[in-house]
Amino acid sequence: MPATFSHRADRSITSQRTTAPHRKNAAQSKRENSQRPGAEQKNPVQQLINQAVDSLIQQLKAGKSDTLTAYLAAMARFHQYSFGNIMAIARQCPTATRVAGYQTWKELGRQVKKGEKGIQIFAPMVVKRRRTDTDNLEPELNRHPVIVGFRLVYVWDQSQTIGNDVPEFSHMVSGEVGAHRDRLIDFLGQQNIALEYNEKISPALGVSYGGRIALLPGQSSAEEFATLTHEVAHELLHRSERRSSTTKTVRETEAEAVAFIVGHAIGLEMGITSSDYIQLYAGDASLLAQSLEFIQSTSAMVLEAIQPESSLSERITDAREL
Repeated sequence: MPATFSHRADRSITSQRTTAPHRKNAAQSKRENSQRPGAEQKNPVQQLINQAVDSLIQQLKAGKSDTLTAYLAAMARFHQYSFGNIMAIARQCPTATRVAGYQTWKELGRQVKKGEKGIQIFAPMVVKRRRTDTDNLEPELNRHPVIVGFRLVYVWDQSQTIGNDVPEFSHMVSGEVGAHRDRLIDFLGQQNIALEYNEKISPALGVSYGGRIALLPGQSSAEEFATLTHEVAHELLHRSERRSSTTKTVRETEAEAVAFIVGHAIGLEMGITSSDYIQLYAGDASLLAQSLEFIQSTSAMVLEAIQPESSLSERITDAREL
């Protein structure tokens, strides 16, 4: 992304359609089952969900990882550009992913390559003017910044620089997806959600449009599955009815929690990716707990669609033996 533009950290743009079919019924069924004595112990789906939720909560309570901390520190050095400057960057360097000025790259341990042509953008010229109605203030407080014009400055894309690696957001997921991918795609069809692959959504790995999901080509099978599950969660949970009553932090926490639970349940190595992603959007264990009913019911709906019950029972046995 242009520093400026987006990141997988933006796994998605949430949808704006009506509430997903059957979600209410699934949640109601979940509540009814939980009221029956011993129901949770006999329900392999719920047991796996509980295991995954406990694991994710512990990761969130542990705080930001060193990788995420380094990434956030590096990203804080990049400016947020105006729409006009973003368009100027895209016009002059269509392949730009992250841009910054000469001094910023130097502070990050990188140098602009010799002969590289800078990208022109406009920077505001700011001066401090004396306030005419605040004469009683101290001199340093009696001035306020005012934009008096704009000037041309140059920035360079990361590809135009060399030096130290810039910390990246880690989204490594590994493991065998098997037939679960095909079953998840079948589930999309049942929910009337179309799936496409589109390079233009880069640097996002996935985007949810409401009735349509786009994925970035070239992901590993495990990462693609996790991304797709994240977008499916947006489709099921965050259409117009509920979107208006939730924040982006809530939506991203819920979607990533569902991706973690489903990935964990089918045996993928999720690592701390989901924890870091949720914290990147300022989510935490407390927020996850508040959304737990939505997360659990959506995870259960997806798992029941993609995973035979016998396989779930085997996963529970394996988890208990670890």
